[in-house]
Amino acid sequence: MSDLRIEDAKNREEWDGFVKSHEESNFLQSWDFYEFHTSRGKKVVRRIFYNDEKIVAVYAGVVETAKRGTYMAIAGGPILDWSDKALVKKVFADIKDEGNKSHSAFVRVRPQLLLSDKSLKLMNELGLKKAPMYLSVEYAGVLDLRKSEEEILAGASQGFRRKLRKAEKAEITVETTNDPKIVKTFYELEVKHAKRQGFVAFSESFLTKQFEAFSKNDEVLMYTAKKDGNILAQNFMIFYGPEASYHYGVSSDLGTKYSAAPLLHMEAMREARKRGIIRYNLWGIVGLDETKHRFYGVSEFKRSFGCEELKYTPAHDLILKPAKYHLTKIVETARKKIRHV
Repeated sequence: MSDLRIEDAKNREEWDGFVKSHEESNFLQSWDFYEFHTSRGKKVVRRIFYNDEKIVAVYAGVVETAKRGTYMAIAGGPILDWSDKALVKKVFADIKDEGNKSHSAFVRVRPQLLLSDKSLKLMNELGLKKAPMYLSVEYAGVLDLRKSEEEILAGASQGFRRKLRKAEKAEITVETTNDPKIVKTFYELEVKHAKRQGFVAFSESFLTKQFEAFSKNDEVLMYTAKKDGNILAQNFMIFYGPEASYHYGVSSDLGTKYSAAPLLHMEAMREARKRGIIRYNLWGIVGLDETKHRFYGVSEFKRSFGCEELKYTPAHDLILKPAKYHLTKIVETARKKIRHV
């Protein structure tokens, strides 16, 4: 590793080519996700590591500012060979340097690394401490798209199959588009959905800029279920590398009545297979015993697909300014308790 060369990344094709070649990767380390952050006025860090002109590691992060202090967030990264300890140490040394350059109090990393005693030991060896708050999903429901549709349905619950048949018989139509104008409709439905479910809706600008970033390179589709001209449900899907991601979903009261959501997911899985994608990520779920968690109901819906439950190594913090970090820890610990997350 003595001849390792580290640079700020400038080439989208080179970056995405490396990230997509790793089966564990998803949009969290995609080039366009950080184009979205840039469009919101955020400082973005993209670092690329070469060994004899061959790329061996990358990571992307966004610098977040808050009243309690600035920090850098690296979700789903870095992307590298975690068994190469010398490389891992060099990458995290660079992460520390970039964190200091951005005047961050800490760097929060949620690695794209399955949870194990070995992964937790590695975080400790690197000098990282478990974060008081999550950074992106740490516990996900995932379907293997190398299985046929028939095999996936056979593994789903009876309730899921019943809802799917109900939707199919109801003559529901499914429309898809990558035109960012559709986000206005999604946002309007999201506001109503958020009011019913008791959560804070994303802004229309936030959703539109994200959709625009991914639509430029055909990495996103909005799925809309309709009956008699009425919108029942919409899914915001990202297709990147080996993974299709159920990014956001909203539904109306009618959507619940007609069980439109399973139909949208089946259509998205078909599109993912056409693109050669091998994994369908339903994203966040909570434990079976967490019945009071605000995501318990949606987790049960996702489990009805018969998904594999995958746990990533949780977010860890590389502390750069201990005094400021201590304040963050107090605030985030309290916030986590209040939000029941």
